[in-house]
Amino acid sequence: MLFGPVTPGGSRVTDTISVIVATYNREDALDAVLRGLSRQSDRLFEVIVADDGSGAATARVVDTWLPRLGVALKHVWHEDRGYRLAEIRNRAIHVSAGEVCIFLDGDCIPRPSFVAAHRRLAEPGWFVAGNRVLLTSELTERVLRERLEPELWGPADWTRARLRGEINRIATLVSLPLGPLRAISATRWRGARGCNLAIRKADLFRVGGFDSGYIGWGLEDWDIIIRLIRCGVYRRDGRFATGDLHLWHPEQDRSHLPENQRRLYRVETSL
Repeated sequence: MLFGPVTPGGSRVTDTISVIVATYNREDALDAVLRGLSRQSDRLFEVIVADDGSGAATARVVDTWLPRLGVALKHVWHEDRGYRLAEIRNRAIHVSAGEVCIFLDGDCIPRPSFVAAHRRLAEPGWFVAGNRVLLTSELTERVLRERLEPELWGPADWTRARLRGEINRIATLVSLPLGPLRAISATRWRGARGCNLAIRKADLFRVGGFDSGYIGWGLEDWDIIIRLIRCGVYRRDGRFATGDLHLWHPEQDRSHLPENQRRLYRVETSL
């Protein structure tokens, strides 16, 4: 079920941005993501850890960051009944206080300009689809084991990593203004990813949030984007501005993907 419209006395909307970090039993990666969020140049935001049923170790990571993150930190949890990413994101939206919600996965480390770039691009009538740099399993292991801080790396560091084959691309890390070119894919939903996505709170309620009928990995992000575009909320490209650093992880169980594909097809072809 999708959630209903906001009512008087519901979630407070301010100039604050709500960064909603989805996680499940990956404490080392979450710790690195929260570290990246602690270094944001834009400080007018809160963080909500949207926890899809993790054990106590995740709560301990959140607790260690409460006094040192530098912004408000909330932890939203539900019982582990399988992969329910859409549902836990909706729960996080309900407790959020921001004008814009930025959806970030718990293994995607943001660089210091991440929140500021999303704030600049997430104007009324638009959502922002960002992108990512993929780190190899070897580099990911080293980052987590040695507590490296790639969110602070400069061009020389990334060039070396690219030459060693430790990342899949380097262009994502370049900042370019682009201007009107950011709207060139305004009605394109394919390719956008929920691991780096900013949507205004009013638009989330307008379309009823994420469809929690999506169980298991995949396509809940494309579903909400189709519904946003149909409501007149269009895509602004966040490339060369909002790119994050995606730590490697094993491929998710995709046994539910065929049903999710059927669900998406019904949305795609509905009038």
